[in-house]
Amino acid sequence: MKFENVLAELDGFGKFQIRTILLMIIPRMTLPFHFLLNNFIAAIPSHHCNISSLGDGGVFRNLSQAERLVVGVPVQEDGTPNSCQMFAEPQYHLLVNSSNITDLPTVVCQNGWVYDNTTFKSTLATEWDLVCDKRRVNRATATILFMGVMAGAAVSGYLSDRFGRKISLLVSFVIATFFGFASAFSHNFAMFAAMRFFTGFGLSGISITSVVLCVEWVDIKHRTAVAVLMSLDWSICTAILPIVAYFVNDWRHLTITVTTPLFLAMICWRWLPESARWLISNGKVNTAHFYLSKCARVNGREQFMADLRPEVLSKVIIVENENRKYSYLDLVRTPRMRRLALLTGIVWSAVACTYYGISLNVTGFGVNIYLTQFIYGAIEVPAKAFIFFTLDKIGRRWNQVGTLVLTGLCIFCNMFIPQDKGLFRTAVGASGKMFAEAAFTTVYLYTIELYPTVMRQNGLGYCSFMARTGVSLSPLIMLLEEVWGHLPSTIFSLVAFAGGLSAFFLPETNNVRLPETIEDVEHTRRRSISTSEEKALS
Repeated sequence: MKFENVLAELDGFGKFQIRTILLMIIPRMTLPFHFLLNNFIAAIPSHHCNISSLGDGGVFRNLSQAERLVVGVPVQEDGTPNSCQMFAEPQYHLLVNSSNITDLPTVVCQNGWVYDNTTFKSTLATEWDLVCDKRRVNRATATILFMGVMAGAAVSGYLSDRFGRKISLLVSFVIATFFGFASAFSHNFAMFAAMRFFTGFGLSGISITSVVLCVEWVDIKHRTAVAVLMSLDWSICTAILPIVAYFVNDWRHLTITVTTPLFLAMICWRWLPESARWLISNGKVNTAHFYLSKCARVNGREQFMADLRPEVLSKVIIVENENRKYSYLDLVRTPRMRRLALLTGIVWSAVACTYYGISLNVTGFGVNIYLTQFIYGAIEVPAKAFIFFTLDKIGRRWNQVGTLVLTGLCIFCNMFIPQDKGLFRTAVGASGKMFAEAAFTTVYLYTIELYPTVMRQNGLGYCSFMARTGVSLSPLIMLLEEVWGHLPSTIFSLVAFAGGLSAFFLPETNNVRLPETIEDVEHTRRRSISTSEEKALS
């Protein structure tokens, strides 16, 4: 008897599993909120130099605000005031003739900036003047968060495989909550950057451990449904975020608002189960029997567990060595694990880099930032429906390859659509976002099925680390538009194509039992049989 047989007898997708998924939605709400928060708290509103220092007496003082801008700030090619320069002295003749300003002396802003507060009451840019020469620092705030996520992926992966999924989740809840609130009360940018790093550190554990815990509690035929259903919370909350940001347009208040659900998550943590699969793999059969009995009671299958003794569970999953402690080094000790780590690392980097390359560029498609973000969230729902039906029809591998290639094509095509065609650019960008989200949904499930139970969290932690490497580079890649306008899109397209090529060389996992040990991965043929087929043979 295999563990999948035990789950099937207990109802592999009953009330117990549904309750676990619903409990995990609460903390997972904060993931898209925080990961995409930078679009709003780091937004740069229209601004120009503070020209109050140009006042030279009654003439300047008697001018209207519009006239002061004419004599104090040079205009750009599009007719708007220059954001980073001002005239060295008032140019009153421009009130009569503003046709020639090319030879007039200008200087950088001397007394700060004046910001347009009609859309945002307060952002990081307006709080600490992160504009002009400091614009790159403002863009780097997303990179700082994802560097924390990257570090957290490595640590939480180890903690989860070493001490269990449930303890790892609680640690992640506490860290993300504390530093999430602390970042909202930052006194300077350096403090804010440090708090965001550790917020990302905590969020990383929630991101990867929550999916693993839920998938490990369901049977083979419901794994696809669970992975897709759990990813829906991301899409829905991505669409909710701009609505929240519209009404809470102060960056401190918005940061507090999106962190608040973690308080409820900590309260509900006590009702989360530990992974029975992990417990058995680590020789904790009595505790595993306790949680399986609880699952049986909730799902109305008490009789089966009454006949199943704890000592029988030790034979359900063949453990290579109960006393062995696994680490990230086990990812590269054997040939197939090495190959798996290399390919999945490339795929995750490509998926994350292209997804956030689109998601963090909501102002680049010529439509209102709130509407664009809402469209980007709403378009993910049909992507989930598409993936739900195709994952089992054509398999994990071809879905992964196809969605990455289509994402790259959408990004590539958008390069050739003129800037004034904002609606078309948004439509193609949203299509790219849809395929990118489909790739993300697939890669979570695919990776969980590829790595063995004893290394699953370490494997997912490593993959998440590689993903956040790609995410951290996304904002920096977008800065390359200063070199050539289409260079970021070109890079994102090539990254997507490289990820699709790497996914092509991964094995198919559709209707295959989850591997339990490294030996299962090294001898794939031994587990290439579904639970239903196994029952028919026994």
